[in-house]
Parts: sequence; C-alpha cells; structure tokens
Amino acid sequence: MRISVIQMAPGSDKSANIEQARSLIDAAVVADRPDLVAMPESWTCLGGSRATKFAAAEELPERGATGGPAYEFLRDIARTHRIHIHGGSIGELGGDDEDAKLFNTNLVFDPDGREIGRYRKIHLFDITTPDGQGYRESAVYGAGDQAVTVQIGGCNVGLTICYDMRFPELFLALRRAGAELIMVPAAFTLQTGKDHWEVLLRARAIETQCYIAAPACTGTHFDGSNEPRMTYGHSLVADPWGLVIARASDGPGFCSARIELGRLAKIRRDMPVLEHRRLA
Repeated sequence: MRISVIQMAPGSDKSANIEQARSLIDAAVVADRPDLVAMPESWTCLGGSRATKFAAAEELPERGATGGPAYEFLRDIARTHRIHIHGGSIGELGGDDEDAKLFNTNLVFDPDGREIGRYRKIHLFDITTPDGQGYRESAVYGAGDQAVTVQIGGCNVGLTICYDMRFPELFLALRRAGAELIMVPAAFTLQTGKDHWEVLLRARAIETQCYIAAPACTGTHFDGSNEPRMTYGHSLVADPWGLVIARASDGPGFCSARIELGRLAKIRRDMPVLEHRRLA
C-alpha cells in the first residue's frame, strides 16, 4: 500500500483551506498514485477565535447521510480519485447549549466515499511552550475516550491526533488491537517540534513495531488575539524499525512511502517485544 501525507499551511478561512487541500491532494495523486492520502490536524480551521472555530466546525452525520462542506469534500475526493482518505482532523460540533465544546475529530473514508472510521482526540494540549506561549485546547474541545482502528487496503490502521503521541499507552493499546500503521496528524508547535517531533514519532514506531504516518501543518497562523503561532511541519513516514522513509520539504507539499507489511512481519518475528512485555 502506498501512502501520501499532506503538509498544509492552513489559517482560519475554511473555504481557502479546502481549496488548498484539494490542490495538494490532486498533486499527490498525479505524482505518486497513492492508495491512501492523509491530512493534518485542524486543516479546515487553524487559529482564530473561539467563535471562528465553532463557525468552521461541523455536525457530523450518521454514516451514509450528507454532512457539511469539509465532510463532503473528503467523501467526494475519495470517490473522485478512488482512494482512501484519512481526514486529519476537523472540528466536530458537540452540542447546542452555551457550555458546549467541540471535538477534535478524525474521519476516514473508503474509495466509495463511505465513512469507515471516526476518532475523537483523547489527549488535549494544555501546555506552555518554552517561549512562554500558552495553549489550552480544553477551553474549546472535549476529550474522546476510545481507541480506534480501521481496515484500509488489508492494513490495520490505528488513529491518533498530535498530542496523543506523548502517551505511549495509547499506541500500545492500538498495537494490541492489531495496528500495523498508526496515523498521527498534527499541528505541532515550532517550539516543541524542533526538539521532540521526530524523536517521539520514531520512538512510537520502534515501541509498537508499526509504521507511523504523520501529516503536519506548517507555517504561521494567528490566534483569537491576533498573536502569531508557528507550526513545525516536517511531515514524515517512519517504518517499524524507526527509520524515516519519507519526509516533506518546507512549506505546503506532500511526501509518499510504501507500507510493506512483509517487512513489518519480519521485524516483529525477529524481535517479538509484545510477547516479551511483563508490565502493563
């Protein structure tokens, strides 16, 4: 199976972000003929105020029903190119009352445009970066509570989002659920990314003996107070030995790699770490 991970520079203009996504997906399909295309975190609306995030969010339909603009874009492009689409994450409306929050939600579609997977981000990014910038994802988003895997082209795929990568117990749960490829769409900050992005992704690959695919946001966007926030980019694919086998260049773009389940099986056979675990 061939996978392309999309690297975007989104802002708070949802329509412009959808068109940027369309252009990059079309280019990846022409250049590399992937079976699976994966989007980054929060690609429909990155930055802006709480009201902006709510305005860009969508109420997700029952499977098979018609959804909002981003939902239908993902369905349509999967059908158009006859590919699986891993939808990164979009804002999901979580209720109608004044205290309602969004969910940071991933969607997966098959080549017929059928939704086959839905995952809500479990671990929320409430931290202060080394440069003093504060992030409080829980002020807008609620947390998911279920680990999710889906079948894509004969491959068992685990779903995570960004900050989840710092919690190896989730990745172990996905491995135990049969995951062979784990998706990590992200909008990783520049401050944390330059020190932690690649090392964490490679560690999760080595620990789980899974492929890791991490499509990321890049560039500068602005929060609700018009403060600039920078994302790290450096989208990549790592193999089950922890080697980076594809990496995006600076700026919007994509990179592609082949998922070799035979290589994965050999690594697990030669070093059966899951069978050797004594704790957890």
